[in-house]
Amino acid sequence: MPSTAAEPAVRVVVGIISLGPEVLIAQRPGPSHQGGKWEFPGGKLKGDETAQQALRRELAEELGIQVRSAVPLIQVQHSYADRRVLLDVWRVIDFDGTPEGKEGQRIAWVRRDELRRIDFLAANQPIVRAVHLPSLYLVSDSRKFGRAGFMERLGRALQAGADLLQLREPDMAGPEYKAFAREVVNLCHRHKARVLLNADPAWVAECGADGVHLNAQRLRQLDSRPLGPEVWVAASTHDAEEIALASRLRVDFVVLSPVLMTRSHAQARPLGWQAFRDLTARTNLPVYALGGMRLEHMRQARDAGAQGLAMMSGIWEANHVEDVVTALL
Repeated sequence: MPSTAAEPAVRVVVGIISLGPEVLIAQRPGPSHQGGKWEFPGGKLKGDETAQQALRRELAEELGIQVRSAVPLIQVQHSYADRRVLLDVWRVIDFDGTPEGKEGQRIAWVRRDELRRIDFLAANQPIVRAVHLPSLYLVSDSRKFGRAGFMERLGRALQAGADLLQLREPDMAGPEYKAFAREVVNLCHRHKARVLLNADPAWVAECGADGVHLNAQRLRQLDSRPLGPEVWVAASTHDAEEIALASRLRVDFVVLSPVLMTRSHAQARPLGWQAFRDLTARTNLPVYALGGMRLEHMRQARDAGAQGLAMMSGIWEANHVEDVVTALL
């Protein structure tokens, strides 16, 4: 078969439609390309349509719903044997109507925790990761507030719906960190939130955590994914080389920083939004923006291809932690 490397990618818009803990998926008809496999609904852009125009048209034609509001989620590039595709994926926030298979396709509502067991199109696999992730990734900072003060703030964030935390405590020695990790994990699990340890991957099972967050040093020391697919593996990245390494290790998502100037890393040169956009476009991994992030940066981050914001000071220093979390989710 002749190579398609020089041919332009087929642009496809995809909608992620949620109903509580469930997500809508559709099965491709048998005679179609990759027939029988499942996908998230959507279709090709036509003419000079924008992605949002195509999303509204495709979901109306395929499902009979009218999209009222949607936000960017992720872009995915994938090469099949006979074609290249660029998926522009949007999270549908609000819509009118009841989804039906208007083109004879089978549709199903599936719980997010069951998506990894579905036989998806290969190009849809990165979307499965993104669908599992929230728009806000919290990063701990107990040194600034003390353990009791931080736990009180964390409790308010969890009550407001935060469900993903990186336990980053570089000043704690191993035994202290493990004891604190167990306390944090217990609190988070009571709220059905996940905790990733910024620590030795071997400590994840010991502390009952949900995965590991690799700092750049640990990332560069590895040549394979340190834990199995049943737990989360994330990584801190700062440039194209580290993003490429994280992708080779098959991590689930990355944090890219610093986007803007921060007090904690005043010596670090910020990327700025254009460089962030360029780096995010090179990977199919979900990417969180970190460094100087505030509530008002969420839209800018999404427009630049981010999954959402990773935040430390911008959350914990707020007078009303719960209000900031609510606004970001």
